[in-house]
Amino acid sequence: MSAPSDDLYDVEAEVTLVESSHPQEATELPVSEWLFDPTDAEREEIGLRGLLDAVEALEDESRPSDHGA
Repeated sequence: MSAPSDDLYDVEAEVTLVESSHPQEATELPVSEWLFDPTDAEREEIGLRGLLDAVEALEDESRPSDHGA
């Protein structure tokens, strides 16, 4: 199992890849020329952002608290 920071890096890289694909530009082409469905790409990006938030939350929980006990 990889460390949380590795997971965060992997998810961030995937989000960057999805963002750089510019799915909204595909809608300007005829449907027969689409390499992917822009709606599916948007769903994937939303899912990845949720996953990124979850990984960040887990990392925050695993860090020692600065508050005195």
